[in-house]
Amino acid sequence: MSLSTLDRSPTPSAASPDLLRWTGFGGVLLLTAAAWAGVAFPGRVAPSLAAGVAGLGLVVLSWALLGRAPLPTANRLRWTLALWCGPLLLAPPLFSGDVFSYLAQGEIAARGLDPSTTGPAQALGATSEVVARVGVYWRDTPSPYGPLFSAVERVVTQVSAGDPVMGVLLHRLVGVLGLVLLVWALPRLADAAGASRRAALWLGALNPLVLWHLVGGAHNDSLMLGLMLVGTAVALEALRERVRWWPLLCGVVLIALAAEVKLPALVALAVVGTALARRRGGSLGQFLLAGVGMVLAFAVVSVVVSLLTGIGFGWLRALGTPGSVNSWMAPTNWFGFLTGGIGALFGADITQTMIGVGKLIGSALAAVGIAVLLHRQLRGRIDEITCLGAVLGLLVVLGPVVQPWYLLWAVVPLAACLPAGRARTRLAALVAVFAVLIPPLAGNFAGRVGQLVLGYAAGIALVGLALLVLRKLDRRSPATSANTPSVAASK
Repeated sequence: MSLSTLDRSPTPSAASPDLLRWTGFGGVLLLTAAAWAGVAFPGRVAPSLAAGVAGLGLVVLSWALLGRAPLPTANRLRWTLALWCGPLLLAPPLFSGDVFSYLAQGEIAARGLDPSTTGPAQALGATSEVVARVGVYWRDTPSPYGPLFSAVERVVTQVSAGDPVMGVLLHRLVGVLGLVLLVWALPRLADAAGASRRAALWLGALNPLVLWHLVGGAHNDSLMLGLMLVGTAVALEALRERVRWWPLLCGVVLIALAAEVKLPALVALAVVGTALARRRGGSLGQFLLAGVGMVLAFAVVSVVVSLLTGIGFGWLRALGTPGSVNSWMAPTNWFGFLTGGIGALFGADITQTMIGVGKLIGSALAAVGIAVLLHRQLRGRIDEITCLGAVLGLLVVLGPVVQPWYLLWAVVPLAACLPAGRARTRLAALVAVFAVLIPPLAGNFAGRVGQLVLGYAAGIALVGLALLVLRKLDRRSPATSANTPSVAASK
């Protein structure tokens, strides 16, 4: 069921948010139980996968219907987020095993080595138990992350004493910290953009991709997004009526720290710099001056963090590491796959070369697109938060690697600025699609396609049954108050 279909359906009853809150919680519990069943019974993929798909389907369904129901208050949305996150803190890694790469990189840093210059297998030994948990694509790959996150990885390893269960839990807590920062920033960004606080929290924080990947998968994108959005909110607030330099500096430092986790956060400095230039007249000279200031601020923060953490500057040479894997989701790689396939028909092995060409084209298009967006912001044709979301969206679509959680780079800021209407609904539909795009249980399903299909079919059937039950309960509930807005119409 698409969200556009939901837009044409009758508005749910006033009792629906409570019912949906607990239905979503039941889905999270089912997903967590399925994940543990997959660990306990690795040979029985279909039953655990069916339960996992049913669980994630219940959460996506509850979230989508909650967006059609009269939205609860911001506080109740926060409590719903906490309720749905709780079981995921105790689940094994979901959707991805990247957290095991974090643990290996933390072990490398704890031994006094630089994780950005040497891969886990080389640094720890190919027979190491830590390395065995790392995905095969990343065992020989150095860390692509900034020095701040490398320091976090090292602390996690030292505190957990190498215990992988404790290590995963600690990385999840780091993700929760990022989520708390994100929840703090979203309402403030929504106020600045004149958008709905409740819709921003529903679409930006409560959405299934946040639950799956920032909490269940423990990805460091949570810390990056949290620091970046708090810094952006603080910096833009400092520019509202007059330039308040100390709060502006604090915001810039927070954004720079976010880029010390993952570099894409750096574009927020471009947006803040453009806002500063516009506030001071909007001339080309002011734009260039603000840009130089932002670059210098990032350079100073990078030097300070690299020296204080003892990580050094090797991370600068490893920033292109993610692009070493040919992501099938990245549109820039489709050109190479297509032309390579055609070349193979004539005996020419050109796939990797053409993938490289596609990545170069994507980089050029992204640079042009970012320049156009910043120019529009400088001239006041789009607001700062919309520009940030659009720029991050360009980086995802035209980047060398696309993962489902990368979509959050654009979704979260756009959730804080999109008005009610088709754009918000389409973004929510995109989130729902990506939320079910990959199997919930991290692992390799090669050779078990039959069990994968069976598991998905059973899970979808269970979700369909749940939808029928919810609709029947909905018809028995009291009528909705016409004065309470839904996410499709509320401010």
